[in-house]
Amino acid sequence: MNVVIPGEGDDWAGRLADAAGEGAAVGDAFGVPVLDVPADRWVATLAAARDAGLTFFDWLSAVDELDAGFSVVAHVADLTRHPVLHLLVRTAIPREAPVLPTVTGVYRGASWHERETHEMFGIGFDGHPALDPLLLPDGFDGHPLRKEFVLAARAAKPWPGAKEPGESDQAAAGKTRRRLLPPGVPDPSWGPRQPSAEVDGE
Repeated sequence: MNVVIPGEGDDWAGRLADAAGEGAAVGDAFGVPVLDVPADRWVATLAAARDAGLTFFDWLSAVDELDAGFSVVAHVADLTRHPVLHLLVRTAIPREAPVLPTVTGVYRGASWHERETHEMFGIGFDGHPALDPLLLPDGFDGHPLRKEFVLAARAAKPWPGAKEPGESDQAAAGKTRRRLLPPGVPDPSWGPRQPSAEVDGE
């Protein structure tokens, strides 16, 4: 892969898309360029971004797209420029096999973010030195940021809260608000369930 050096005023994101190979596309998210790449070009594209001057690794995370699988996104930047150059690199992976190669060999700071994404979404990162638990207690079952996972606190505690302003006075007078069931919480039980396109619309 050729190293791409962005120059003032040039289409550096488009040139990175060329470096990312066939299937890559450049978009925009609130003024930040977004480079969508095939999963097999994930590491090579981020290496090209680093070599093009985007040496600051900000964060990496994922989005649960339900039946479409997962989107994994990394934000990198060139802090030597004014204004700062930002780039989001994004790829899609299937739900049945949510695995990507690690980019810790490109950006050392990606290690913590890949551990968190592995823990919260169940996405594997091949070659990561240690995908050890980071935030959840030992023995925790499930991946809390997957859309099919229901948080226990939402089912155990009335939602949108145990008490609203003035609620106690109304209850004493025999007036109570209709309790709302929080989105994604089944009744009467809670816990992991199968993903469904209807989760977002509940």
